[in-house]
Amino acid sequence: MTQFILAIDQGTTSSRAIVFSDQGEPLASAQQEFKQFFPKDGWVEHDGEEIWSSTLQVCQQTLRQRNLTAADLAGIGITNQRETTLVWDACTGETIHPAIVWQDRRTADYCAELKAAGHEAEVAARTGLLIDPYFSATKIRWILQQVPGARERAERGELRFGTVDSFLLWRLTGGRSHKTDATNASRTLLFNIHTQQWDDALLALFDIPRSLLPEVLDCAADFGVTDAPLFGAAVPVLAMAGDQQAALVGQACFSRGMVKSTYGTGCFMIQNTGEQPVTSQNRLLTTVGYRLNGKVSYAVEGSIFVAGAAVQWLRDGIKLISHAHESEAMAEQTGDACGVYLVPAFTGLGAPYWDPKARGAIFGLTRDTGIKEIVTAGLQAVCYQTRDLLEAMRRDGASAPSALRVDGGMVVNNWVMQFLADILGVPVERPVVTETTALGVAYLAGLQLGLFASLEEIASHWHREQRFEPRMDEAHREALYQGWLNAVKRVRSEG
Repeated sequence: MTQFILAIDQGTTSSRAIVFSDQGEPLASAQQEFKQFFPKDGWVEHDGEEIWSSTLQVCQQTLRQRNLTAADLAGIGITNQRETTLVWDACTGETIHPAIVWQDRRTADYCAELKAAGHEAEVAARTGLLIDPYFSATKIRWILQQVPGARERAERGELRFGTVDSFLLWRLTGGRSHKTDATNASRTLLFNIHTQQWDDALLALFDIPRSLLPEVLDCAADFGVTDAPLFGAAVPVLAMAGDQQAALVGQACFSRGMVKSTYGTGCFMIQNTGEQPVTSQNRLLTTVGYRLNGKVSYAVEGSIFVAGAAVQWLRDGIKLISHAHESEAMAEQTGDACGVYLVPAFTGLGAPYWDPKARGAIFGLTRDTGIKEIVTAGLQAVCYQTRDLLEAMRRDGASAPSALRVDGGMVVNNWVMQFLADILGVPVERPVVTETTALGVAYLAGLQLGLFASLEEIASHWHREQRFEPRMDEAHREALYQGWLNAVKRVRSEG
């Protein structure tokens, strides 16, 4: 009898649920967009209640599609937008402030103070991360400082913190389970990636009470059991992983040196570095790739804040297109030498620049420039930023990957995939199942259930749908990329 796994993929702009078979085949899915709020320049918030309600609704919709009941589900896996920070009442489960999203830059000045005080080296040594508003710790501190009475309540043990995975788990289990996994914990700036424990020195630095924090488990573990009324019966939650780490698993990047890049709201490139954490000299992040049976596989990661969000801005912000899929035809008409560069630093620049005060710009406008050139430049920006990350990995001593495995919403665009292969000079492989984030956490739940005996068995399920070979000549590739580097230089806050 087929055993079904429900994967919850709670992302930055939408909540999604996918039911997978015990062979890793997607059978039904539902998705619901929800609102992002931008209360001030560089601030990004979500409504925690909307995160929860949209997640619950897509789960229920997905089950109805296949006429499944809770009894048909062997387990649930949760994957999530990382770093996004929620603090809630330990009794009621109500949030005390809107979720502060990973893209949010409100703590940039505080981060600058910490760096000026000389804390960055120690923080990096313990966490593998940089001091940046991106991560959860400074967001938690801000909430405790700004919400009246929050700090006192936290010190009395009345509040809980979680990234989105922990918040959903709390709600799914009726407050019985306050847990996270090692990948999400490793993105908080509070977790020591060497000891695999919350770090007292970091808690003291950021002034965060330990009572707020969830218990940290492996990515495949017994996280708790859902409240029966939600789905008609109790269902075990058996896996959790941050979305990019889940995609690493979904792409079967289990060997040292393998690389995947995910194109969602942002873009995230992760390279598996094996059992030893590798310290980047080029401002990439050292992070937990996955942890199974207490054993950690580490990774280096480059994070780009705006990828698909640039297309969303072209559609919703300045209304140059009505639908994202229109962009492919426009780019085909325009070609790669459009002469326009769009630097989408809407909330600063991520890796390898880490410039929270940079802001976006469009360069190279002429009287000939029209909508299709600007749209094409928006697509190219995603590829140029990926090249920035690959160059940083190369400078850290990584050999060029034999291929880049890609996933996420943007990879359905063939023009973008071909331009990506061209600008990188590396083949790009798109798998049959591009929802690899959800697939990865389904695989992890399957490991916990014993449906898959090993990572090798999971890897055998990975299948390539299309391979894009580089076909651009070297001189043209380098000229285009140099134009991008010049454009980035002009938006940097440091000049």
